[in-house]
Amino acid sequence: MKKILHKAYKFSNSWTGTVIIVLFVIFFVAQAFRIPSGSMKDSLLIGDHLFAKKFAYGIPMPHLPFLETSIMPWSDSLRLMDGDRPKRGDIVIFRYPGNTKQHFVKRCVALPNDELFVLDKDLYLHHNEGDEWIKKNFNEKDLVVFAGKLWVKNPYMKEHPGIHHDNKIIDNGQYPMPIFNFAPIKVDKDNYFMMGDNRDHSNDSRFWGAVPYENIEGTPWFIYFSINDNWEIRWDRIGKTPTDLEMPAYLDKAIAERLMTDKDDHGIY
Repeated sequence: MKKILHKAYKFSNSWTGTVIIVLFVIFFVAQAFRIPSGSMKDSLLIGDHLFAKKFAYGIPMPHLPFLETSIMPWSDSLRLMDGDRPKRGDIVIFRYPGNTKQHFVKRCVALPNDELFVLDKDLYLHHNEGDEWIKKNFNEKDLVVFAGKLWVKNPYMKEHPGIHHDNKIIDNGQYPMPIFNFAPIKVDKDNYFMMGDNRDHSNDSRFWGAVPYENIEGTPWFIYFSINDNWEIRWDRIGKTPTDLEMPAYLDKAIAERLMTDKDDHGIY
């Protein structure tokens, strides 16, 4: 046993062993990402650097870092092994359906067979479990009846207070209509509807459709580094999970930063 451990130790300290271990971690355990846009403010901020938990929803097809080339170039599949599926309210990292070399991070707001629509910026969701389930799990004041079904109005805002709207964005013809009104749809099988928490500054499923399960890469694990536009390190965010950052103390700081930087938000990201 000692000989095996000694050989393993020597191998791990070699260049070959180091490369293999690093690639194994990136492929199957954790991968580093940087938040480049404000679509997830106030939950995740521009300049947050985080590790994604790659095994949260099964095993995505490994791609070589930076090159974004599949280790199995003869296959078009984006998934190596199926696993758990995203839940409503999860923050999800996925490959953008319009360009699978590009990663997006959004919140999952609807599962397969859920129905939803947007009216005057408000999200309405009809859970696929049906009206009786909805009645048991939501307050009556949050429910509306439309087309003979029960719909939950803004089902995630209480649980995830980082979700917000920009009062400066109004329906004056200058902004895309899906921000304000989005016709009722039913999410297809094995697809997930994603929206940014910064609802009026997010390029998401309202514009290009739901995300197939095979495109899903993982979920944010924790922030390992964070820096703002003034190159100041946000020490208080380092080591925090998305759940930690929804605590009032951290959320208040994120909101204060948004109020200082919202003037730089233009259009959809």
